[in-house]
Amino acid sequence: MFFVYILIPKKIVTMKIIVLLIFSSFLIGKTTFSQQEIIPFDSDRWDKQNAKETEFLGRNCLMGIASLKDVEFENGVIEFDLAVNGERSYPGVTFRAQSGNDYERIYVRPHLSKTFQNVVQYEGTFNGLDSWQLYYGEGMTASAEIPLNQWVHLKIEVNGNQARLFLNDAVNPLLTITDLAHGQSKGTLGVWGPMDGSAYYSNFSYRSENNLKFPEAPKPEHLTGIITDWQLSQPYKLSSVDMENLPEKQGIQDITWQKIQSLPSGLVDVSRYFGRLGQTPDIVWAKTEIISDKELTKQFAFGYSDYIGIFLNGQLFFMGNSTYMSRDGNFQGIIGYNDYICLPLIKGKNELVVAVAESFGGWGFQFRDVNVIFEHPDLTKQWEIRNKLKYPESVVYDKKRDVLYVSNFTYERDGFISRVKMDGSIEKLDWIIGILQPSGMQIVKDKLYVVGRYALIEIDIENGIIINRYPFPQAVFANDVTSDEIGNFYVSDGGKAAIYKLEDGKFIEWLISAELTQVNGILADKNNIWVGTSGDGSLKAIDLKTKQITTLFTFGKPTIMDGLKKDVEGNLLISDNAGRLFRISPDGKSELLLNSKSRQINLADFEYIPENKAIVIPTLDDNRLMMYKLNE
Repeated sequence: MFFVYILIPKKIVTMKIIVLLIFSSFLIGKTTFSQQEIIPFDSDRWDKQNAKETEFLGRNCLMGIASLKDVEFENGVIEFDLAVNGERSYPGVTFRAQSGNDYERIYVRPHLSKTFQNVVQYEGTFNGLDSWQLYYGEGMTASAEIPLNQWVHLKIEVNGNQARLFLNDAVNPLLTITDLAHGQSKGTLGVWGPMDGSAYYSNFSYRSENNLKFPEAPKPEHLTGIITDWQLSQPYKLSSVDMENLPEKQGIQDITWQKIQSLPSGLVDVSRYFGRLGQTPDIVWAKTEIISDKELTKQFAFGYSDYIGIFLNGQLFFMGNSTYMSRDGNFQGIIGYNDYICLPLIKGKNELVVAVAESFGGWGFQFRDVNVIFEHPDLTKQWEIRNKLKYPESVVYDKKRDVLYVSNFTYERDGFISRVKMDGSIEKLDWIIGILQPSGMQIVKDKLYVVGRYALIEIDIENGIIINRYPFPQAVFANDVTSDEIGNFYVSDGGKAAIYKLEDGKFIEWLISAELTQVNGILADKNNIWVGTSGDGSLKAIDLKTKQITTLFTFGKPTIMDGLKKDVEGNLLISDNAGRLFRISPDGKSELLLNSKSRQINLADFEYIPENKAIVIPTLDDNRLMMYKLNE
């Protein structure tokens, strides 16, 4: 910033103000213009591959496909206005395009506005194959309302491996992409839309900038049981082969097998290796080896697009069709671990072969062994109780009596508390009854406090009776409880984004904040209260004096932040109810201790016992209680 001083006599002070205003406007206007100049569509900088200049809603604009000739864009901001009439259409932009077949793309489906989640879509295009069926969910698709027959402003910010899309004047991005398919790349920019009058572009501009600030991208989820190593054939026309037979059984001798590795998710995106041979469906074969130490039947989850045949040791076990709209009018054919197959493995080497054919929207497959549970080397399982409790939600350790108390949520009115011995045997199943959907628990001064649906329940442990109930103020979904060093109780309410505090025998709304969306796990720790917020998948600290909220770590969505404890070394332990247990160091580094998502084993509000460094985990819907020894 700089200043210009102009000395003008007092009697023409009015003129001085006018001159300064004009000069300031000139500076501001020139700065904005130089940073991000609008590139008119009649400029010879555009390569109009299949596009037409026209007029719509009072503006000169463009419809169709066009790209800039003289741009090598890496990081920066892309802005444009878009107008649509609501007909089926897929208008958007391409960026970092390295060729006409390889680029990043973001587009909208205005005809699905308010109806489906994938109104806004990101995809990475390789070898010219439109692979939207492989890009779905958090960080790839978003729901939005796209107004019809009016100009809507879109802004895309790109930095490193990330990008984000803003709609109109929104402060927060509608879509954040944390892992661009082409990685850190560069290339040209373009608009990509139809020529049928359903979508129009105007006011296209961009600027290069390397100082955009993005939050640190969450680490990719550690999936267990993924089959990563494959050999892939070249493509063939599906019409020329028999998909129900292996290549050698139909005389195909010219296969060249290429060793490949799946993406971390397990996905093999075939378009990263081969383009299409034409408009009619193509097919590839892929094979891998499964080693089994004994003869057994093993279950695998898999996903595919668009057709698949699954062979084990030369025998066909499954044929599937997942093409767009093949099952009903709303079926998208999105790839995911949505199908399961049980395969009879022999002892030793087993050859798994899949035939995968592509028709439209994405060419890929993925496999994982659903029985694999990741256990960190520091964890050693001690025991588990199966199907004797009733939806165990929380557990707390009674040091004085060396027993565990387990809240049985039940999903019904008759919730109860069980007493469990440290060897894994149940001492008394229905020790305390009459609590509506009990969840979080805390022991203070030899009293057990349990979060019921509408009140905190105080239990006399010695006599095994309920002695008090402290109602919550208009609770929506009270969940977990903690107490600070001077005995104040705090209860989280995720349905209200609130934390209650017990004062003079009554609960008050101590803190309500948008930063506490779906707050669940809660832990008082000296001057802070730690909380887990499922709304944004984050671990946060609340200052007890100022109520200021800071974020220590973000896991990303979807993460159901549940149990929260501190170990003897000062690390925070936190469970994702969907099946993961993390250890977070004081400087915010994350380490995965347990992952049971593939088995659909929940990890609810666990207990950490410092005396023997044990973790006792209730699993809610999976209906088990497990104890692990944590070697630190």
